[in-house]
Amino acid sequence: MKSAELDKLARRHGISPTRPSPDDREVAISGETKRKILSALKIDLPGAADHETGAMRREPKLAAKKIARSFLPEFLSSTRVWGVSLQLYELRSGRNWGIGDFEDLADMADLLGSLGGDFIGLTPLHAPFLADPERCSPYEPSNRQHLNPLYIAVDRLPGFACSPELERQLARLRQTDLVDYAGVAQIKLRVLRDLWPAWRQCDTYDPADFDAFIAQGGNSLRLHALFECLSLSMVERGAGAGWQRWPADFQRFDSAAVAEFERGHAEDVRFHMWLQWLAHRQLMQAADRAGKAGLRIGLYLDLAVGEAVDGSATWSEPDIYVSKATIGSPPDPFAIDGQDWHLAGYLPSAIAAGDMSPFRRMLSAAMRYAGAIRIDHAAALRRIFLVPLGSRPDGGAYVRYPADRLLQILADVSAEHRCLVIGEDLGLIPKGLQDDLAAAHILSYRILSYEQDEKGFKPADVYPVLALACISTHDHQTLAGWWRGADIQARCEHGIVPPDLTEAHLEDRKRERRNLKAALKAAGLDLPARLSQARASEETLRELTVSAYRFIARTPSLLAAIRLADLTDEKRPTNVPGTSDSYPNWKPKLSVLLADLMSSPLLKSVTAAMREERPRE
Repeated sequence: MKSAELDKLARRHGISPTRPSPDDREVAISGETKRKILSALKIDLPGAADHETGAMRREPKLAAKKIARSFLPEFLSSTRVWGVSLQLYELRSGRNWGIGDFEDLADMADLLGSLGGDFIGLTPLHAPFLADPERCSPYEPSNRQHLNPLYIAVDRLPGFACSPELERQLARLRQTDLVDYAGVAQIKLRVLRDLWPAWRQCDTYDPADFDAFIAQGGNSLRLHALFECLSLSMVERGAGAGWQRWPADFQRFDSAAVAEFERGHAEDVRFHMWLQWLAHRQLMQAADRAGKAGLRIGLYLDLAVGEAVDGSATWSEPDIYVSKATIGSPPDPFAIDGQDWHLAGYLPSAIAAGDMSPFRRMLSAAMRYAGAIRIDHAAALRRIFLVPLGSRPDGGAYVRYPADRLLQILADVSAEHRCLVIGEDLGLIPKGLQDDLAAAHILSYRILSYEQDEKGFKPADVYPVLALACISTHDHQTLAGWWRGADIQARCEHGIVPPDLTEAHLEDRKRERRNLKAALKAAGLDLPARLSQARASEETLRELTVSAYRFIARTPSLLAAIRLADLTDEKRPTNVPGTSDSYPNWKPKLSVLLADLMSSPLLKSVTAAMREERPRE
């Protein structure tokens, strides 16, 4: 194929001709990259120049037609609200099994309701690999349409009885400072299997409800349950939990070998559907508890940008996923080699296709429980950076997605479920995206440390109204950790940033600390007298945290989120990006029991400040 024909074909299928570089230049995409991306998009090159998929025809701009607007609750037209963000697994309690669970979530809703909050923000609750529980990143799930059964509160199930030996095992799991995912999975699955045969005899359960859940879940639920059975079986054989390491005749869900396996394991498949039903019921109950506790938004759930390349989703529906490239990010000043997140994304031609498109099904799976959802990497509504298999990130390219259709689906599903939408619009985002999201009533995501310009930290009053404002997220240190420069030191210790750049970043942090103090003073907020250096006392940093949250609360942004880790003064970060082999990401627990949170002076001070700055109306 001639170069001009290749370029024309690449443009027709939404492949950008350039990508950005760390020094802010546009780098041309090579012909080889275009061929690889076209192949990943399942475009047959010979003769393909005359073909154009309907999903990828160039769409008119949003301004040329009626803008699809997502749902916004009526009460937000006259008030601003606040809530708490956390990781469910990190919650400690005297009754859970070494991992936070749906009962802890319901208890957290009761606590937050008593404090006047309106939402609980959670990292994704998507289904992981039960056969390989150490693959615990909520942002690399096996399947986004199903839930994580490790969050089932087993002790709340009818028929459960705890033995002294089991209680000893659970006590060990509760005492660890890191979630022992393998230990939790082993015990929970064992006890759940023991409960499974007798569950129909329990008067509390309605078998018809389970049957209706199976019918509603359809093939998606059945195939996910079948995958879990196969995955556990393959691990026992030494083949691994992910399907790409399985024997060839098991790598397709519709093979004769898989059909034979399913016939021989029908009861196991039903067991895994039961686990999904239990998770569904308990999450729905937690959502109901949140409403009864007075949380006007309730649960705020996160959606990962993609799924594991070898998980349940790509095995169950291979035809809707990009198969020879993974989602990542081009080189930038903070990741000069670019990033490959090793995630599978929907095909641009498939994501919005049909009445029950993959995107609609994914949204509905989360919104059924939630008053708000957050779309991780909202830039994916317009474009995704794809890295061909075997290539480095600098050999990738941006690919256009059908943004108008996706925004329309978001609007439709959010209206159906009365669920507001937040778009994580950080990092490298397309020009005009934030304006398009605002026009579509999708809230922006504003983090204090990111809201800086050449003058310093932006004043509170310039934050957008349609936004969620916060101090930090799961990928950051707490505010106290940021002040001490713990994030900079961590990147150096794990080899993410070289020592010379670390020194430059530490100098920058000195300036940022001065600028933050100036911004808080300009807002009329009190600052601790001894807040003069990185080595401030813990008490001083607690006072700073209260003032910083007052600053966030004073923004016009409709939502303000308190990170629970700030209130418990956690020293160990949740996640250090780029350290999958050297840091226990997604495992640290909170240092405080759920029952003891109310005795925390910092929690009392921060939540009192939020009530003062954002009174209920």
